[in-house]
Amino acid sequence: MLMAAMTEPMPAISLDAPAEDADAALVRVARGGDMGAFEALYRRHAGRVHGVILRLVGGQHGRAEDLTQDAFVRAWQALPSYRFESAFGTWLYRLAVNTALMELRSRRGQPLMDADDAYDSVGSIDSAGHTTALSTDLERVVASLPPRARAVLVLHDVEGWKHEEIAVELSMAVGSSKAQLHRARTLLRARLGGEA
Repeated sequence: MLMAAMTEPMPAISLDAPAEDADAALVRVARGGDMGAFEALYRRHAGRVHGVILRLVGGQHGRAEDLTQDAFVRAWQALPSYRFESAFGTWLYRLAVNTALMELRSRRGQPLMDADDAYDSVGSIDSAGHTTALSTDLERVVASLPPRARAVLVLHDVEGWKHEEIAVELSMAVGSSKAQLHRARTLLRARLGGEA
């Protein structure tokens, strides 16, 4: 794991500064090879990166953990090319989304779940012998959407991307992005019983 290699002490950087300033200072130090600074960046952003990847891969925890690690390895490797033109978090989240989307494209036609994730998707049995309503949870309903519709929904409604950005990243027309978003929202409403 990436974190196992990060053991050096963190440099003296004021983390009380605004987030973008603290990130920029940490990036400058990390670009010089300081693993402690990169570890601080990891700790600051790992939760959100993992969250967006988890939603993109349909709630498959094992895949999301692997892809989160892949995204941070790629970020470490690409850090010298970061040009400070946007906030580090924006650059990192874009890199993480691209990592997940590349993996999703490579898996087209393959089973959607591995054995560990299949176990996670099974609802528990209540005292009356009925499966609990875990499948109606919003995250599970989003996870059940077709992959392209789910990706557009997550990128547009959760991450705030514009249809033009989504179209480029998913190799589709802007109109297709809009259609996939409509499809995802319609399926969500139907699966949540018209409440969405």
